[in-house]
Amino acid sequence: MMDATVERAFHKLESNLEELTKIYRSLLDIVRKEKEILLKADREALDESNKLKEELLFKLRAQDSLRSRYAMELATLVGADVENPRLLELAQKLAGTPAADRLRTQHAALDILIKRITEINKDNEEYTKSALSTLNGALNNIKDTLSGKKTYGGKGQVKQGPQVAGNFVSKEA
Repeated sequence: MMDATVERAFHKLESNLEELTKIYRSLLDIVRKEKEILLKADREALDESNKLKEELLFKLRAQDSLRSRYAMELATLVGADVENPRLLELAQKLAGTPAADRLRTQHAALDILIKRITEINKDNEEYTKSALSTLNGALNNIKDTLSGKKTYGGKGQVKQGPQVAGNFVSKEA
């Protein structure tokens, strides 16, 4: 059984962890949809997606700051590491209470969400790099085509043109 002070501290932390979980779920949804947007090359949708991601990351930073404060507060009350409070250590200190199980469950849910977001985001980043590399190659080909070959014309002058195929030297030769 927890005393009232510990219980209040736990409930603040628990509410915060639930909010963090909601935000991470929203972020997971966005990074999943991001690949579809990248495949469609829909710039407006990508801009909108990036704005939503920025908003969620801002909310995450704010909630994570609160989580740290609430975890420190609870750690102080239960005798855990106050400088670097961990959810699993807090759960261990609350062993035998329903709070311990709820902390473990929330920790597991957050851990899975963060790993999944990281994996999908990494895949999206690789896809984006590959697409940019392909685009750069195509742009370089266009640039080479437009600048043309540099071949010597009559009287030692450099002749330029947008030809890519070999230049026909002369029919009379």
